[in-house]
Amino acid sequence: MARVYLDWNATAPLRPQARAAMIAACELRGNPSSVHAEGRAARALIERARAEVAALVGAEARRVIFTSGATEANTLALTPRIELGSDRRPRDLLLVSAIEHPSVRCGGRFPPGGLEEIPVTARGAVDLAALESRLAALSRAGSRVLVSIMLANNESGVVQPIQNAAEMIHAAGGLLHVDAVQAAGRIPCAMDALGADLLSLSSHKLGGPKGAGALIVRTEAVHLADPLIRGGGQERGSRAGTEAVAALAGFGAAAAAARGALAEEHRQVSLLRDRFESELRRVSPDAVVFGADAERLPNTTLFAVPGVKADTAVIALDLEGVAVSSGAACSSGKVQPSHVLAAMGFGPALAKSAIRVSLGHSTTESDVDRGIAAWKKVYKTLHKGSEGIAA
Repeated sequence: MARVYLDWNATAPLRPQARAAMIAACELRGNPSSVHAEGRAARALIERARAEVAALVGAEARRVIFTSGATEANTLALTPRIELGSDRRPRDLLLVSAIEHPSVRCGGRFPPGGLEEIPVTARGAVDLAALESRLAALSRAGSRVLVSIMLANNESGVVQPIQNAAEMIHAAGGLLHVDAVQAAGRIPCAMDALGADLLSLSSHKLGGPKGAGALIVRTEAVHLADPLIRGGGQERGSRAGTEAVAALAGFGAAAAAARGALAEEHRQVSLLRDRFESELRRVSPDAVVFGADAERLPNTTLFAVPGVKADTAVIALDLEGVAVSSGAACSSGKVQPSHVLAAMGFGPALAKSAIRVSLGHSTTESDVDRGIAAWKKVYKTLHKGSEGIAA
């Protein structure tokens, strides 16, 4: 029997449109920096992809900087050397929420003393009162701030109050970077509506190939004065090196497909997630669904059952033919306690039990039902005193 894949937040299966675009791109011979016909054909594919990625977030195509992935995009964005108009003074401090991806929590290119964390609430959303208070203090001190807050958390799926945060940040003279990796293609991500000055995307979370991403700069006034990779001047001087034509073609095709199907996929996946959570609670009434009372991505369920260790459960589900994860899948397969749940106020015992189930556009009712059947078997085996659960 075919396996059931319920780990879309780790990576999404390749969309057919992306596969077709990549195969076609592999037939091209030219370097996109060459001026001959072959080079211009490769360049045309890249610029088409740039326009498709920009359209997904309502940005101008020329504001898209292609990278090797979201980690590089985040690192490119998180630099003190961000110029705003004619003001070339560096940023003094980076504020990040306590639930950010490790590539943001490490502070990018800010010095260790130039990084601070903003707490989150028990629901898993950034604490706006704490953010406003800290911004006010920094503004009074004359500090120049860059803030990074993800649009939706990769573990809990909780959607962050980005618009409100952006108003506070801009009122204090700060700039806002948004990691939209998990949100793009699942919920609307228009940069203007969000108020994001910089925004990071990842191809493989959308159903494009791994190894491609983008940093998008909302306006011409914001200039990154310190490229990570210098050399031939590609990406308008923001990122040197010959572009990965096939990967970017696939990225663009995936972005276009996700944009065109956003409303329908949101509806479809929401229903499947609700079905999963309903059955989860029936089979394991003691399950805790994290962020259940907050706005979440339509595809994500992070849950725990006290006494059931996540690493053991994930392996057991894998043996039953079901792929899930024990939280974020960004640490080379390592199973570590969740900093997200710790930030939300949950103790290490429950955090070590957290299992993430994430769905996608090709997930079916049968997949969900098979996932629940596998979980029921695992739950009975691993959970003490489970003899009386519902049939």
